[in-house]
Amino acid sequence: MVAELNILTEWIPEQMEPGSLFVLENAGQVGDQDDPYWAVLACPECGTLGLITQKQVNGLIPVICGSDKCSAQFMILNEQVMPRRPN
Repeated sequence: MVAELNILTEWIPEQMEPGSLFVLENAGQVGDQDDPYWAVLACPECGTLGLITQKQVNGLIPVICGSDKCSAQFMILNEQVMPRRPN
């Protein structure tokens, strides 16, 4: 698992490698009003792209990979990826 996020300034899907994060241009305007979508993250384990919320970006709740083949669970803390052990 990649230990540090790579923040991209441009949306170029081909450059999204594991651990890449792109903040959405409309961050905070889509999704749940209390916890809107904030960014696209390539899973630090497998590279699967997924939307993450503002609370996940800020390390308040864990991120779980949405891939059928990956069960990575982690927290984002100051642009660092901290693996979370399943219960």
